[in-house]
Amino acid sequence: MDAIEYVLPTEIEKRSFEIIGQELSEMGIVLDPIQEPITKRVIHTSADFDYASTMRYSKDAIEIAHNLIRNGADIVTDTNMAKAGINKKKLESFGGQVHCFMADEDVAAEAKARQVTRATVSMERAAKLNKPVIFAIGNAPTALISLYELMEAGTFTPEFVIGVPVGFVNVVPAKELFLNSKIPYIINEGRKGGSNIAAAICNALIYSL
Repeated sequence: MDAIEYVLPTEIEKRSFEIIGQELSEMGIVLDPIQEPITKRVIHTSADFDYASTMRYSKDAIEIAHNLIRNGADIVTDTNMAKAGINKKKLESFGGQVHCFMADEDVAAEAKARQVTRATVSMERAAKLNKPVIFAIGNAPTALISLYELMEAGTFTPEFVIGVPVGFVNVVPAKELFLNSKIPYIINEGRKGGSNIAAAICNALIYSL
């Protein structure tokens, strides 16, 4: 049994990241310095070191995301859980807001009438925000598929995609759509992810500015 470690509340996060760094070192894993804050925060959120080897970043992904945030980009999530987990006050200091349309009554009504998912309608709503948007998808692979279909139709091109939906149905293929695209992305390969992971990535990007 591990010994109880007495740590001041204000030092818990710092100590957690020290432990993560130590264990990565013991595993012989060296993270890219630019990507390190994001990957470590995902590990911190999940206590899952698999993310050290499955996180994927497009070329200059961190720099592109940082520039978007600095210039007031909004973030659109596919769950209110992810929205709740993002540091909105810090994002607002750069001029951005966080949106989630999934629980809107008119979105639900339209999705039912069209016999599509709420994620599909939500992405269509987000495409009409008329400002740069970072999409943070942690739950619905349909959201990623819908974004890709909008892009293929030539009606909308995402500025940046965080694609970390979790699950078994269409999750891997949906992620691969963007892994093979030219859209800037941060994506976790495989089935793992979740709303907490999407929020963690957003916060890591915001905090590292």
